[in-house]
Amino acid sequence: MIAFPSPAESVWHLGPLPIRAYSLLMVLAVLVGLWLTQRRWDARGGEPGAVGEIATWAVPFGIAGARIYHVATDWPQYFGPGRELWRVLAVWEGGISIWGAVAGGALGAWLACRRRGVPLRDFADAVAPGLAFGQAIARWGNWFNQELYGRPTTLPWAVEIDPEHRPPDLKDTATYHPAFLYESLWNLGVAGLVLWAERRFRLERGRTFALYVAAYSSGRAWIEWLRVDPAPIVLGLRFNVWVSLLAFGAAAGYLAATRSRAEPVRG
Repeated sequence: MIAFPSPAESVWHLGPLPIRAYSLLMVLAVLVGLWLTQRRWDARGGEPGAVGEIATWAVPFGIAGARIYHVATDWPQYFGPGRELWRVLAVWEGGISIWGAVAGGALGAWLACRRRGVPLRDFADAVAPGLAFGQAIARWGNWFNQELYGRPTTLPWAVEIDPEHRPPDLKDTATYHPAFLYESLWNLGVAGLVLWAERRFRLERGRTFALYVAAYSSGRAWIEWLRVDPAPIVLGLRFNVWVSLLAFGAAAGYLAATRSRAEPVRG
């Protein structure tokens, strides 16, 4: 059977210091996102220094929001008999949520934008493709941690999962859909779509960010549907599928309500 393997290691030690692939990819994702946001902000004539100041609020709020959302929606993994409460803080082991990151980051950015006098919608438009590129990078941390994969499959691009990381009822099944890869590729497509649409249409005052949310959530819904890791089920669907559908509806509604602003760029 053709499949690609998972990494044998996800942690390397530099003396007593553990170097975790998951953490390195998260840092790289943040740096790439900030670099692109800064370039876009400068190209739009944004206020100098605003991106760095807003980031000092948005990034930690986003990390906290990502972890809080994950723990709240997967609480049996952290609370109850035999569980170690301190693992709530063990972000390096994996377990963050993009929806929590977006919500927490948006709160931090809103607070910083108010302090700085910067319109939040303008900043959100500048950051949108950087978010998608950052997500595309960060998803590979799940490959190193052998987590968040999809259902069993024998497709040529299946990913091999070691027995200790497989679901309890699938211990004898070695290959699965690489959901992390699907989402990474989808995010690259979302970033490309956003950049193209900005050149083709006049997207402003939050429309660029709304397009990012609509495009990302439409992909996240079907990728989430593939996954086999434990998750709350609501009306027969994983909770994050519903979140994705609601986010898509809200973003699509905003785009529809402001469609008169999306005039084609001429010349």
